[in-house]
Amino acid sequence: MSSKPLPFYQRRHKHFDQSYRNIETRYLLQEYSARRAASRQASYFQSSAGTGKTTCVLCARRARTADEEERQETRKRALEQKSHTSEEKRTRFATELSYLQDEIHSARHLAREQLDRVTIQRMLEEKMALERYAVEESISRAPEILVRLRSHTVWEKMSVSLCFTVQGFPTPVVQWYKNEALITPASEPGKYRIESKYGVHRTTSAQLLPLQGTLAAQMPFPLDVCFTHIDVRLLEKFGVTFGMEGETLTLKCSMLITPELTRLRPRAEWYRDDVLIKESKWTNLFFGEGQAALSFTHLNKDDEGLYTLRVVTKGGVNEHRAFLFVRDADALVMGAPGAPMDVKCHDANRDYVIVTWKPPNTVEESPVFGYFVDRCEVGTENWVQCNDAPVKICKYPVTGLLEGRSYMFRVRAVNKAGISRHSRVSDPVAALDPVDLDRLQTIHVDEGRRIIISQDELEGDVHIPGPPTNVHASETSKTYVVLSWDPPVPRGKEPLMYFIEKSMVGSGSWQRVNAQVAVKSPRYAVFDLIEGKSYVFRVLSANKHGISDPSEITPPIQAQDTTALPSAPGRVVGTRNTRTSVVVQWDKPKHGEDLFGYYIDYSVVGSNHWESSNHKPIKYNRFVVHGLDTGEKYIFRVKAVNAIGTSENSQESEPITVQAALTCPSYPYGITLLNCDGHSMTLGWKLPRFSGGSPVLGYYIDKREAHHRNWHEVNSSPIKERIYTVEDLTENSFYEFKIAATNIVGIGQPSDPSEHFKCETWTMPEPGPCYDLTVCEVRNTSLVLLWKAPVYTGSSSITGYFVDYKEVDVEEWSTANEKTTSHHYLKVSDLHEGKTYVFKVRAVNEAGIGKSSEVSEPVLMEPRPGTKEIFSGVDEEGNIYLAFDCKEATDASEFTWCKSYEEIDDTDKFNIETSGDHSKLYFKNPDKSDLGTYSIAVTDTDGASSSFVMDEEEFERLLALSHEIKNPTIPLKTELAYELFDKGEVRFWLQAEHLSPDATFRFVINDQEVENNDRHKISCDRSAGIIDMVMDRFTIENEGTYTVQIQDGKAKNQSSLVLIGDAFKAVLAEAEFQRKEYLRKQGPHFHEYLSWEVTEDCEVLLICKVANTKKETVFKWYKDGSGVDVEKQPDLQKEVCHLTIPRLTSKDQAIYKATLSDDRGHDVSTLDVSGKVYDDIILALSRVSGKSASPLKIHCTPDGIRLQCSLKYYMEEMKVNWYQREAKISSSEKMRIGGSEEVAWMQICEPTEKDKGKYTFEIFDGKESHKRILDLSGQDRGKVIGGLPDVVTIMEKKTLNLTCSVFGNPDPEVVWFKNDKQLELNEHLVVSLEQGKFASLTIKGVSSEDSGKYSINVKNKYGGETVDVTVSVYGHGEKLPEIKPSQAKPRPIPPS
Repeated sequence: MSSKPLPFYQRRHKHFDQSYRNIETRYLLQEYSARRAASRQASYFQSSAGTGKTTCVLCARRARTADEEERQETRKRALEQKSHTSEEKRTRFATELSYLQDEIHSARHLAREQLDRVTIQRMLEEKMALERYAVEESISRAPEILVRLRSHTVWEKMSVSLCFTVQGFPTPVVQWYKNEALITPASEPGKYRIESKYGVHRTTSAQLLPLQGTLAAQMPFPLDVCFTHIDVRLLEKFGVTFGMEGETLTLKCSMLITPELTRLRPRAEWYRDDVLIKESKWTNLFFGEGQAALSFTHLNKDDEGLYTLRVVTKGGVNEHRAFLFVRDADALVMGAPGAPMDVKCHDANRDYVIVTWKPPNTVEESPVFGYFVDRCEVGTENWVQCNDAPVKICKYPVTGLLEGRSYMFRVRAVNKAGISRHSRVSDPVAALDPVDLDRLQTIHVDEGRRIIISQDELEGDVHIPGPPTNVHASETSKTYVVLSWDPPVPRGKEPLMYFIEKSMVGSGSWQRVNAQVAVKSPRYAVFDLIEGKSYVFRVLSANKHGISDPSEITPPIQAQDTTALPSAPGRVVGTRNTRTSVVVQWDKPKHGEDLFGYYIDYSVVGSNHWESSNHKPIKYNRFVVHGLDTGEKYIFRVKAVNAIGTSENSQESEPITVQAALTCPSYPYGITLLNCDGHSMTLGWKLPRFSGGSPVLGYYIDKREAHHRNWHEVNSSPIKERIYTVEDLTENSFYEFKIAATNIVGIGQPSDPSEHFKCETWTMPEPGPCYDLTVCEVRNTSLVLLWKAPVYTGSSSITGYFVDYKEVDVEEWSTANEKTTSHHYLKVSDLHEGKTYVFKVRAVNEAGIGKSSEVSEPVLMEPRPGTKEIFSGVDEEGNIYLAFDCKEATDASEFTWCKSYEEIDDTDKFNIETSGDHSKLYFKNPDKSDLGTYSIAVTDTDGASSSFVMDEEEFERLLALSHEIKNPTIPLKTELAYELFDKGEVRFWLQAEHLSPDATFRFVINDQEVENNDRHKISCDRSAGIIDMVMDRFTIENEGTYTVQIQDGKAKNQSSLVLIGDAFKAVLAEAEFQRKEYLRKQGPHFHEYLSWEVTEDCEVLLICKVANTKKETVFKWYKDGSGVDVEKQPDLQKEVCHLTIPRLTSKDQAIYKATLSDDRGHDVSTLDVSGKVYDDIILALSRVSGKSASPLKIHCTPDGIRLQCSLKYYMEEMKVNWYQREAKISSSEKMRIGGSEEVAWMQICEPTEKDKGKYTFEIFDGKESHKRILDLSGQDRGKVIGGLPDVVTIMEKKTLNLTCSVFGNPDPEVVWFKNDKQLELNEHLVVSLEQGKFASLTIKGVSSEDSGKYSINVKNKYGGETVDVTVSVYGHGEKLPEIKPSQAKPRPIPPS
């Protein structure tokens, strides 16, 4: 008997490293290789025995014929080989048999011990099971339905619950059917919810579409008997969760298991989209300690989906499900797409695998135009890109794999912005041929042993294989064709390879596709095909002996996509679901082949900003979009996805507001006994937490006496108030009550039964309990508590209330108010943020403190998300209002405005307008009585409320703004002003911020309206808001008040300008001047009148500019009435005329005049150069001279020392001062001050020690002082202070004397040099130094050899300087040499 077991490489393959060889696999591989080698060796001996020839010399000498010898030798060798092989097999079998016997002996010993333990344990378990069965068999019963299903007729898009009650032991298993079709929540996630609790089974269908059908429940009796019932109650459940790629996340669910048995624990199973999740490197599972958790080590979009936790016991299944959304991580490049997902490998072979993936959704990004596929060998981190150019579809055949290696793959998407992040890596896949499975057979022998035989061992002696068969295209696309074929039969024992050839239809030529690399697998992907062209293919098989004939040619195959891009989905409809979610449904596309699923996008109406709801394609045409803002309007669109790409976007859905779907209201709570007279009880209760999306229409009350089973109806019609007196009760009996609320949908669930209330008359003097405690305006450290007064007041009226509070975990109560408050509200402050508090209220009368109210619900001290406050404002008509926005508001929500926390019902003072989620409180006739605290509360929300204090300052601000709007003024950019024109015209104008085309205006002068006429030209530019009036002649009669009045709709304004007295005279004078100027400029005139200017050469220019001249125009200069002769008449065409005064002196003070005249008129410009003008010119000259002043120099004179400064121009009128040691020097016989035209000097006659010090020369130009300083203090370095020329030219045989003054303190040393060498003194060269001040060098009888550079070196301990003199000697009759003088500067010598 033979079978086809799994090959060893698939049964035992583990992805450890490159060679995938662990110990077990290596052993099996060696065994398999040994069998293959033995088989090949045997076949070789047989073939060689059939074809071999003898080469023995002795046999050749025998007389037998060659044929007989050959046959005998062949038979002999065959017998020897057969006996040899048999002996080897016998020896190997004996050895293995010995080993096997030893192993069997030890295995029997161990098995006997283990069997004894198992037998004992089984006996105990059977005995316990028998006893348990005997007990439980007596209580087992078949399923029995107590409350059956009933028919329902409901509205479209409305949720409906179907319930029935069943009992039986063990717990029956319930299955729901619709029209005989089994209902599973996974088929349409979110549409059906199946519950089983305490024998009550419920299925809920959310938002039904129009349908009719039959729902049924079946309960097959379980085959396995549950001996112990375990109750599992899920407590804290995970909800809809949002994550991002790369994050870590954990889904948790706590539960209560009763009873908790160690040996009979439930089993927790996690499912994603109804696929069981197992432990992996991406997910960690935990179950224990009353908690089940699923942890994600690194989120990817692959993890997005509907997660279900199923806690399985033999008595039933408890489950909870919620959706996990995983959005894309931030792109590495701005605008790059999200990563692909769900990378899988198919059709793996020796050197080939097909990789598929799902495309990402692109909302705001540019579309994806291709993908890159990367591979990595297991055990390395070297990722290699498989395709050079992006592949356009979500499928790619990867070739070039190494046989036996394991690989992982990942994919990256590409658009015009860049490349996305890579996807999650695929599961490892081994490059092995699954066809080997068909070539293995297993033969079972005695004692469980089996022998695995390869088909290769049974092959015949085939040298060259036959051609492959059944060559066909298993897959086609625009870029490649995948060929598949069957191996040749028989194929031979040698390993096979294949070569593929292609030919374009009609070409007649064949081209080998894989000429470089042989294919080992019977399939291959052919690339580089021309789109639109048809090809035929054939395959050749080969082994080491040769190549087979070609296979049969395939039919023409064209490279094209077999799957088309899907069309856009049909009509998209959104329906209400919860406060943060919407159910979106759509029609499937008309052309949707092999769809991956759909992407759903949403956008806030008017924003034009789209976001993706799901980041992984969903397969159903219905989806719940979560994470929306309550009260916001959204639109939706859908696109279909397949391997080719994404379709066009569907049409946008109609806008839908995010609100909860209409349901029955929740149950009321907080039932409180407010009064009792022995025959009736007055009850109060709180509003249901949720109205179900529709206003509550009333309440139904049921009652029963304590310990009675049946409930009795109190009221047959609904009660609208939340306080009611129940009559006809039995005195001293105990009663309990339950209340149900109703709305337009139906009656909700009743509340839990109240406490047992005793029907006895209240006679206590203290008041009864307050009721209807409401908490609002919850902030970080404060809240407002509201309540209603007790119905039973006691023996006297109520005088106040105390409010008590405490933290939830604290037993001691604290009182919020030291003194009683007379109001029915109190703001409790100084609470701790993040703490949870409860509250109660006690009423007080003259008899004392009454009963406490019911304790409020726990309140967490933190503001609700999205908390908004009341804001004030004034509308366009000037009405003052308070407004409040609440996005959580539903159609059933009511906005309740209160003043001092008392509901406002005064329609004479207030007007309330509510629209959608926005409400306004208008003040009709605002006055001081409207000051106070205003509050608002919104029902059917999570406590949305706020308050606003209208104080006097805010009230005055709003009144001022209201008055401004009701009595509007036109804002002005510029008040009424005037300006003068060239002709002496006066323009009055103003500019408003804005004027409509219907705006009107008028000008009023001295209370008389002025019309538009030739004298008063009035105009208005309404677009610019400018109104002006131009008066062509302004006279003495125009003195007065000018006013402009404007009206634009209701808005008005006016602006006035008063021109009286001096103000009018100034305007009149200016107007007359401008008129005369206009007349003057009609002929030749001065554009700029005479002015003066000082040049850098200290010349004074009298300048004027002329205009409107012609050739006949005459220009003349006058000085004190006399004409001034000028060398050249000015060119009037250049429009600039000037008169130059080269060196200004006091004689140049005069009145200068320039005249212009021709036949059109005459103009004169006058400038008086005297007085202040003359002084200003002197200062300007001082400025130029001061800036150009040279450093002070010392010159020795027969009278002493002269300090002088060279200037561009110097005159006595300049403000020049000399200073010695900061003391001003006046001219005297000792200190003489003077100057010439270019030099200012001071002579120090017969200087003494007192004359040492710092000397300063200062010239002042009216703004700044220009100073030059020379220090003649005692510690002066050696200097040459004058006397030496730069160049000396002398005739031969003359005597040359070079003399200069030297200075220094202490006296300097003087050394003379010639051509930088110290002079050797003799009778020809004589030097002298007289009085330490006058140094001289005398050369007697000069000759041409005396020509050269002579230098005097003057130095003391503070330093010195060297001065050069160039001496040139020429002979008699020679031309005097031309030597350009150079201003050589003294060279300083540093101090020693």
